Amino acid sequence: MSQICQITGKKAMVGNNVSHSKRRTKRKFNVNLFRKKFFWVEEQMWIQLTLSAAGLRTINKKGLDAAIKEAAQKGYLTEIKYLAF
Repeated sequence: MSQICQITGKKAMVGNNVSHSKRRTKRKFNVNLFRKKFFWVEEQMWIQLTLSAAGLRTINKKGLDAAIKEAAQKGYLTEIKYLAF
């Protein structure tokens, strides 16, 4: 699974290493991702999303249903993992 936030679409970036030598190398800046379980009230089921910290703030601000619909419309959310309890 790639390192992409399912809500905001954030992914790893590439930048320059800052060193005091003449050698220039690239480094990778990873995204702060984690898996989080939510209860989706509209569908009456538990789901698991891979989110960045900004994605979690977006869900807190807009609500889960609105954030999922917006992410699916933009193409960030391709599949949702449904959990059975």
